[in-house]
Amino acid sequence: MYDYLIYITVGVLAAALAVAATIVLQRRMAKTRAKEILAEAEREAEDLKRNKILEGREEALTITADAEKQANQRLSKVQSTEAKLKQRELQLNQQQGENARARNENENTRQNLEAEKAVLDSRRAELDKLQKQAQEQLEHISGLSSEEAKEKLIQSLKDEAKTAAASYINDIMDEARMTANKEAKRIVVQSIQRVATETAIENSVTVFHIDSDEIKGRIIGREGRNIRALEAATGIEIIVDDTPEAIVLSGFDPVRREIARLALHQLVADGRIHPARIEEVVAKVRKQIEEEIIETGKRTVIDLGIHGLNPELIRMVGKMKYRSSYGQNLLQHSRETANLCAIMASELGLNPKKARRAGLLHDIGKVPDEEPELPHALLGMKLAEKYKEKPEICNAIGAHHDEIEQTSLLAPIVQVCDAISGARPGARREIVEAYIKRLNDLEQLALSYPGVVKTYAIQAGRELRVIVGADKIDDVETEKLSAEIAKRIQDEMTYPGQVKITVIRETRSVSFAK
Repeated sequence: MYDYLIYITVGVLAAALAVAATIVLQRRMAKTRAKEILAEAEREAEDLKRNKILEGREEALTITADAEKQANQRLSKVQSTEAKLKQRELQLNQQQGENARARNENENTRQNLEAEKAVLDSRRAELDKLQKQAQEQLEHISGLSSEEAKEKLIQSLKDEAKTAAASYINDIMDEARMTANKEAKRIVVQSIQRVATETAIENSVTVFHIDSDEIKGRIIGREGRNIRALEAATGIEIIVDDTPEAIVLSGFDPVRREIARLALHQLVADGRIHPARIEEVVAKVRKQIEEEIIETGKRTVIDLGIHGLNPELIRMVGKMKYRSSYGQNLLQHSRETANLCAIMASELGLNPKKARRAGLLHDIGKVPDEEPELPHALLGMKLAEKYKEKPEICNAIGAHHDEIEQTSLLAPIVQVCDAISGARPGARREIVEAYIKRLNDLEQLALSYPGVVKTYAIQAGRELRVIVGADKIDDVETEKLSAEIAKRIQDEMTYPGQVKITVIRETRSVSFAK
């Protein structure tokens, strides 16, 4: 047992010695490695130091070279500046010498001028003396002083200048009038030529054609009940006479006449004609006409390229199809006016779309749902304002018959184009004899006043120009005369639309150059 313990102890000691030897060996190896690392670090530091020293020397050499280069450049500039200064100094010295010579020459010139001035002063004194003597002699001969003669000469020159200026102004104004008239005629003629439409004449009667006279009895009905029911439902007078295969529908309202015509057409085609059926068909046709009115308005604004129009205004535009003014279809007149306005606005450099819109709506006051006591131009303006049209368009509508003041350039264009469409030959129907007689009556009525020299009815009777003698009537009396003639025409004559009375009083001054 004791030996076994000794054996174990020896083994343990041997193992401990082996471990200790291993540790000692590792320490020695670590010291050796540390020395190697230290030596390598010292070598790297030495290399880095040498590299930095070399870089510093190179940089120092570069800086030195740059400094020398800059110093050389500055030296060159300084030398150049010194050379320029020396050259400038030489120039100044030369200039001083030249200035000294110039001063001497100026002094000599001044002395010479003073001597010449003295001579001229003496001669001027002699001339003044001679002029004074000559003036005294002229005043003695003419009997006028110099101031009086000067005033007369100035007055004569003023009068001559006024005459020349007046002649020049008259020439300029005549030329401007000729040019303006020529340009205005060109624009109007071109506008009319580009909008040459057919003119449809509307009547107050419509002829309804039938296949045979047997249908007349069925339309009249027993004891006339059918025709009475039809007249009560449509508001149109139905004339059944001996005219073969025709029935006349008479009424001032084209919409009612159209409703009666279509209702008769459907009743005759259907064959069932009695009061109840008549009322049913008339109500149905009236609804169809309303739809057709709206469709006509939509088609019209689309054809004219007008956008954003209120639906109620579109409906009124459609109603124009069934409205006439002195035989001229109102819708056709409005379309023609719209196209004329667009063309004329383009010629004048204005907005053609606004002009076309104003031209289409200018007679919208003729087809209202209600009939207030207002001129159609003012009523149309109020309707346009109600449906949010622009102010210049509303003014053009309201001012196209001069009921209000024109505040936009569209207003005179609409007024002119309305007159062109309505006053051109064939646009509106009027018996020729009655038309000529009315114009003669207009002229004779104005000629009956004292002081009137000539009268002219122009613009198809829309305007009466009255020329009076300047020595018989003054400016205040011309206004009275215009108002009196307008009142007499309004009280005594029958005429379409309105008549404008223009009284012209002219003073002329005539001279002859011989």
